[in-house]
Amino acid sequence: MPFTLTMPKLSPTMESGTITKWCKKVGDHVKAGDVLFEVATDKATVEHNAIDAGFLRKILIEEGQDAIVNQAVAVFTEKADESIEGYKPEGMVPVAASDEQPATVNAAVKSTVEPAVRAVTGGFQQPAFVAEPPLESYHFPESGDMVYGRMPASPLARKLAKEKGIDLTTVKGSGPNKRIMARDIDLGQPDAVVAFGRTETPEIAPGTYELQPLSPMRKLIAQRLQESKTFIPHFYVSQDIRCDALHAVREQLKQCGIKVSFNDLVIRAVALALREHPDVNSGFDSVKQAIIAFKTIDISVAVSVQGGLITPIVRHADFKNIGDISAEVKVLAAKAKTGKLERQEYVGGSFTISNMGMYGISDFAAIINPPQAAILAVAGIEERPVVDGGSIVIGKVMRLTLSVDHRVIDGALGAQFLKTLQKFLENPAVLLV
Repeated sequence: MPFTLTMPKLSPTMESGTITKWCKKVGDHVKAGDVLFEVATDKATVEHNAIDAGFLRKILIEEGQDAIVNQAVAVFTEKADESIEGYKPEGMVPVAASDEQPATVNAAVKSTVEPAVRAVTGGFQQPAFVAEPPLESYHFPESGDMVYGRMPASPLARKLAKEKGIDLTTVKGSGPNKRIMARDIDLGQPDAVVAFGRTETPEIAPGTYELQPLSPMRKLIAQRLQESKTFIPHFYVSQDIRCDALHAVREQLKQCGIKVSFNDLVIRAVALALREHPDVNSGFDSVKQAIIAFKTIDISVAVSVQGGLITPIVRHADFKNIGDISAEVKVLAAKAKTGKLERQEYVGGSFTISNMGMYGISDFAAIINPPQAAILAVAGIEERPVVDGGSIVIGKVMRLTLSVDHRVIDGALGAQFLKTLQKFLENPAVLLV
């Protein structure tokens, strides 16, 4: 008899998933344990193994399509020749959005715009996007139209200039009020030393846009970060770190064939600083209104992946040396980028590090990753003038910014933690022991 396969719940926070690959095709016999499809969840891309044996008779959710948890994705039968005519798949049915907009908005967009609708979430009103029709009547100006106002030129002169590829800003007008006439185009009298480059004429109307649906990962990121900034009282503490010694230690290790990143050194320093300030290694339970005192130092490291970011975790980071941390981070980052992280490798964590130094960023502040109470933003190392022993010298400087949940951590504790972190990073020999 026919039976339905529904979208499984592959992570505690998963509400929907995107089927990225079917490993079986219609008509195939599937044995229990066979890999049936791959699905992109809010955290990673995972394989789903068949629980029951049967023949795959109909695929309801194609590759690239989304399905909510418990929504029907395929129909199976126990025998290959069983009829599925009239069979209605079981499972949850997604609720269609009543105000859904077309994926691509073009000239067919109605000129009548609906009044703004506000979606209510958790007691807060969010302004809804109101579609504006593209400006189909917009006339892209010819060369010279926008230079010091519209260039005074006769219609024939403009036509000739366009045909001959002459920039009107380079032509001196001989008509009334220096108006450019057709004869001036023929003479081609230059009036400028340098001719501006001609821009291409756009083929689509200004204001055209495309709505791109969020992936499961991006949906979760949007939800969690919006909740974080809405409900968590953030405050920020920044400290500039002299990195000359840190840079020298890294170069010395490199000369000996040991390659570690600045991020590896920062992770080690943060782990040691959290040991000295265990109250920073905390979180907040908003339901029970209680502080979460984490007993182990498990550092989440933000990793950029296609479609978003994920935070794999270095467990017991304070018990690991630089070599251990460096090797583990490489493995976790590689698994994160291929969507192969296991649940225990990304769920949890007591403190997060977000490093954008590799992009040359001078300064930024990160959003707290709940339920954690703090996150450290690491900027790039720059050469700046610094005062050293009463003299101005060029030093290597890195800015750290600690984002803190004020419900858990006060300003003095945040400042003390950063000063301890500064001590470790500016005296990096201690990170090697």
